Amino acid sequence: MAIPLLQPSAEFATSQSDRAYFAIRAMIVRAELAPGSLLSEAELMEQLGLGRTPIREALRTLANENLVDVYPRRGMFVAGIDTRDLAALGEVRGELESFAARLAAQRSKPEDQAATEQLIAELDQLGTAPTPHVLLEMDQRMHHQIYRCAHNAFLERTLDQYFVHALRIWALALHNIPDLEFAVLEHRELLSAVRDGNAELAAQLMFAHVDGFESSIRKSL
Repeated sequence: MAIPLLQPSAEFATSQSDRAYFAIRAMIVRAELAPGSLLSEAELMEQLGLGRTPIREALRTLANENLVDVYPRRGMFVAGIDTRDLAALGEVRGELESFAARLAAQRSKPEDQAATEQLIAELDQLGTAPTPHVLLEMDQRMHHQIYRCAHNAFLERTLDQYFVHALRIWALALHNIPDLEFAVLEHRELLSAVRDGNAELAAQLMFAHVDGFESSIRKSL
């Protein structure tokens, strides 16, 4: 399944290296660059219209984030997908995402609350039988909204990186998840808690959501 990828806020892409990083990362997550495939600097330069230096810097960053594997004298390859990583990712995301939800409830500004209210309205208007593509895009938008409302750039960037790893694994099982719509719709109560400043409830709901959804994914793999 080709999955949508919501890139983080524009302020992170401040250089050509950043542009290369986000572009290549998107190609990896969407499987346009298949797991295990050899990465060609020349082809990426031509495709992205960027020079060798930003491409190399982007690939080094992606290697540090375990999305690219480096083998001396052989080259760079797109990292494979190991479904066994999902349990470890869930442990980390459960703690950090719930922390972000608590901060978001405590730190949301009026403009944040308005954006959160808009997302709640969109959830209410999803209609019947939304596609997995639509549901996954909405899920990402809601998580990234909470990250932004936490107003901690280090936390936002870290959570974005973990989310990307989880997305690659989810793509293998989303078609087997019968309650995907429910998992997305349960964000309504979470977003309401963030909007209303109920920090403890927001943290609890986020932890339960991450734990429950990733347990469903693991059972479907």
